[in-house]
Amino acid sequence: MSRSTWIGLAVLSALAVATAAWLGVNPQDGIAKLKGSGEASKSTKAQTMPAPSVSVVRASVADFGETVLVTGTIVPREEIQIAPEIEGLRIIEVLVDEGQSVKKGDVLARVEQETLDAQAAQNTAQLARSNAAIEQARSAIVQAEARLKEAKTSFDRAKPLKQSGYLSESTFDQRESAARTADALLVAARDGLKLAEADRSLVEAQRRELEFRRGRTEMRAPADGLVSRRNARIGSIATGAGEAMFRIIAKGEFELDGEVTETRIAKLKAGQPVRIDVAGAGEVTGTVRYVSPEVDRTTRLGRARVFIGTNSALKVGVFGRGLVETAKSRGLSLPASAILYSENGASVQAVVGDKVETRRVETGLVSGGQVEILKGIAEGELIVSRAGSFLRGGDIVRPVLAESKVSDAGVIGDGLVQDTAINDRVVKDSAQKNKAVEDSLGGAAK
Repeated sequence: MSRSTWIGLAVLSALAVATAAWLGVNPQDGIAKLKGSGEASKSTKAQTMPAPSVSVVRASVADFGETVLVTGTIVPREEIQIAPEIEGLRIIEVLVDEGQSVKKGDVLARVEQETLDAQAAQNTAQLARSNAAIEQARSAIVQAEARLKEAKTSFDRAKPLKQSGYLSESTFDQRESAARTADALLVAARDGLKLAEADRSLVEAQRRELEFRRGRTEMRAPADGLVSRRNARIGSIATGAGEAMFRIIAKGEFELDGEVTETRIAKLKAGQPVRIDVAGAGEVTGTVRYVSPEVDRTTRLGRARVFIGTNSALKVGVFGRGLVETAKSRGLSLPASAILYSENGASVQAVVGDKVETRRVETGLVSGGQVEILKGIAEGELIVSRAGSFLRGGDIVRPVLAESKVSDAGVIGDGLVQDTAINDRVVKDSAQKNKAVEDSLGGAAK
């Protein structure tokens, strides 16, 4: 830099100092004021910055009811399947339809009987024949007995004659053979009677079977109930294979076949009351009938049966959602959002005066988004409604009940409320003061 340049800068500096002196402004004071204005703006901002507002709730006493959710399908309490007791016959009449109530003994359907009538007539003829064979066998026995008696008498007379020599050996042998033959014929006649009697017993058994079949041509309801399905059709052949001809809901009673998570099923006991919301039928009441001792290894769900009883609005197969009240209590209540959970347990953030205190609490039942507090706080204390990491113990806050409204305020996450309008005014005033100082210094330099 040349010497003339240094001289020019010195002249300009002297002029600036002279101008400032003429205006009554000390250059060092101007620099000090510029620095002071920045510090003043910071202190002003700190003094005017209000404590952040936080939404709080008051711990109050409430009633709690612990519930277990059971979801499933409406099914019959007991289902009766009606199949034909005699197969191979044509259905000629169906007397009931689905949705119809029946009483025990009511006729549901009929099958043809003509084939059975023909078989019964044939059996009657066979029975008569068997009876005739028995009589014939008895007559043969009488004849055999008479022949045997005659043969024995002739043989007995031949014995002394042979001993005295008046009867030849051949004649004696003939009489002896005739006696033995007559005895054998008597045994055969008696066996013939037994065979005829056995044939008659067989025919009689066949007759009883035919009478049974003839008595089962009418399919009847074994118990009172409601017909839920009818597969019988006029003209079709009655058979026990495949679907049952009729399905009857015994006594018209229904129940909920439900599923329960493995973590909650242990709370269910037989006899507990249940409120069930059934699709299309509204709310009905029931009772836990039994709880399965097994949990599915794949779904991790257990099963429970809830007895409902008779209800004309219920339909088999519709969805049902039941709530089982497993416990009741009365205690301090807080919203679930007010509780923090960590490895050390549950805690809440209480506001005492204008300071935040972290309290360890012991929780109880949970119902409708509210949590029962057993220990750690007292009734009426103010608790941060949405606890989180924005607040710590010892922080200064302005508590605002969750029901009240804060005007000109913005909501910050986790329930913190801060007055942004005040902050904007503080920053704006500070900026205006700094600009005024800069303008004054700039004019002095000119």
